[in-house]
Amino acid sequence: MTADETPGLLVPAEHGDDVPTALVLVDVIASFFEEGQPNYYPAAPEVLGPIRELLETARAHGTLVVHAVERHYPGLEDFEFRKLPRHHEIGADDAAYAPGFEPIASGREVEVPKRRFSAFYATDLDLLLREQGIRRVVLVGVKTNVCIRASAQDAFAGGFEVWVPRETTNSNRPHLAEASLEDIERYIGRVPSFEEARATL
Repeated sequence: MTADETPGLLVPAEHGDDVPTALVLVDVIASFFEEGQPNYYPAAPEVLGPIRELLETARAHGTLVVHAVERHYPGLEDFEFRKLPRHHEIGADDAAYAPGFEPIASGREVEVPKRRFSAFYATDLDLLLREQGIRRVVLVGVKTNVCIRASAQDAFAGGFEVWVPRETTNSNRPHLAEASLEDIERYIGRVPSFEEARATL
């Protein structure tokens, strides 16, 4: 067995390897990043700088940008609320974008609402990416062990290369964030350097 065939080992891509790539921002919303909101935690804002850099790079190069954000229907039952308090309802303050991360009006930048942790489950993200010829997704946002992990696993199951730069995600449970990144690197995709992630965009 060669190194390339070792289970879980993905050969690092060269800079500018021309794999059609999309940047997917997961839940970059007030709930996690605005102090006083229900899901805020002090480490969350640390990822905003790196995410902003990748977003600016993607926009400058015409890379597809997807804002995958939780949007629950006000006043209606939702299975997710059996585990968590009611949250991220359409129009609510906690569902608003973190300032500066609102989608711009562009055919290369879209919002994908979701009602579960994964950006892929019961959304049109898979269809959208396939129609644009995308083969690699760079996932950024929060939380590593919940929505990022769920999205990464579903992306992998759908046949997409998955990259999750360490600097662009974290959690209020750091040990679970580290375990999730370890699993992503071992079983799902890659945890590339920040520069690699920027280069692929």
